[in-house]
Amino acid sequence: MVFEDFPLSEGVRRAVAEIGYTEPTPIQAQSIPLILAGRDLIGRSNTGTGKTAAFSLPAIDRIDPETEGVQVLVLCPTRELAMQAAAEVEKFSRYTPWVKVAAVYGGASMERQIHQLKRGANFVIGTPGRVMDHLRRRTLRLSALRLAILDEADEMLDMGFREDIETILSQTPAERQTLLFSVTMPEPILEIARTYQREPETVAVGSGSARTAENIEQFYFDCPMGRKMDVLSLLLAAYDPARSIVFCNTKKMVDELTAYLTEAGYQAEGIHGDLRQSARTQVMAAFKAGRTRILIATDVAARGIDVDDVDIVFNFDVPLDTEFYVHRIGRTARAGRSGRAFTLISGRRQFGQLRDIMAATGAVIQRQEIPSREEILARRREAFAAELAALVPTEGAE
Repeated sequence: MVFEDFPLSEGVRRAVAEIGYTEPTPIQAQSIPLILAGRDLIGRSNTGTGKTAAFSLPAIDRIDPETEGVQVLVLCPTRELAMQAAAEVEKFSRYTPWVKVAAVYGGASMERQIHQLKRGANFVIGTPGRVMDHLRRRTLRLSALRLAILDEADEMLDMGFREDIETILSQTPAERQTLLFSVTMPEPILEIARTYQREPETVAVGSGSARTAENIEQFYFDCPMGRKMDVLSLLLAAYDPARSIVFCNTKKMVDELTAYLTEAGYQAEGIHGDLRQSARTQVMAAFKAGRTRILIATDVAARGIDVDDVDIVFNFDVPLDTEFYVHRIGRTARAGRSGRAFTLISGRRQFGQLRDIMAATGAVIQRQEIPSREEILARRREAFAAELAALVPTEGAE
C-alpha cells in the first residue's frame, strides 16, 4: 500500500509526497481509511510509529471550508507534544489553505493564542489545561466540532487531566467523531472510550518491530537487594557518560533517585507527570543544553524527548512491557551513533522479566560485573596518566 491508495484530497497527497512519505506505517494503513469513513477509533500505538500523520491527514480532509468555527480539536498531554503535532499538521496542510492551525498550551502568551483563535482557527491542538482556560474565557467554542482526538491518552490521565478531558468532551456536539490514541490501555482509558465513543474500531500495532537497534550494546547488572542506587552511582562514576537517561517505573522512584543522585553530587533532574508544565520545560531545556547530565524519567514523561547524543540509557527498574524496553533504549544510538543500555536487576523475578524481554526482542543482553571502587579509581588514574602523556612531549621530540 502507498499513500496514493488512500482517498485523501489532492492537496494532502501533494504535501505528503513533498515531505517524502511513500508507504504508510501500520498505524497509518489501518487508521486512515477508518477515520475517513467517519468511524470512532481506539488506536494502541507507541510514540514514533507515525501516529500524528495517522490522525492528522484524514482530519485535514474532514474540515469543511464553508463552515466557521473549530472543527478539529487534538488534546496532547504536554506543551512539547502539542508543538510537535501543530508543526506536523501545518506541513501536511500547506496546500489546503482553508485549514487554519492554532496551538494552545500553557507557558505561552494567552493574548497571541486568542488572536490566532479569533482569526478563524479551525484545527486546534492544545493541552487540556489551556484548552479549559480558553473555554472559560469563551475565546474557544466547540459547537461546530466534527472531530475530537485524544493523543497519548494514558499520559494525560497519568498527569491528572481526566476531569478536564471529560469537561471538554461534554462541551462538544454529541454527533462528533472521537479518536483515542494511547500506548497502554488501562481501565480508565477504556471507561472514557465507553462513555464518549460510539462503537469504536480498535487498531493495535507495535513499533513495527519488537527488535532493538544493532548499534546498542546491551548489558545487565545483578544487584544485591536494596542496593540498586549504590550500583547506579558506581556505574555513573565508572563510565562517566556525558548525557544519560535513567528510567524508573514510578513517579515516587524518580523523586527518590533524583534526591539520592543530587545529594551524591551528580547533575541530575527528574521528570514525571506530576511536575508543572513550566518545570518540565525547564528540566528538558537544561538536559538538551547539557547543563543537566542525567535525566531521570518515567516512561510516559519521556515521550517527546528528542535528544540525539545520549550515551547510556539505564533501566533502574526493569520495564513492565517489552515495547517499553525497546522504546527506552532507543533513546541512545540515534542519528547513526552507537550507544549502551544498562539494566539493573535484583532477584529471580526480575531476571525472569529480563529473560522474557530477550526472548521477545531477540536481543543479547550480556551480564556485566559491577565495578568496584578500586577498579573505578584505577581507571581514573589511567585516564589521568593518558591525558598527561598527551600533554607532555616525548623525549627527543622537537
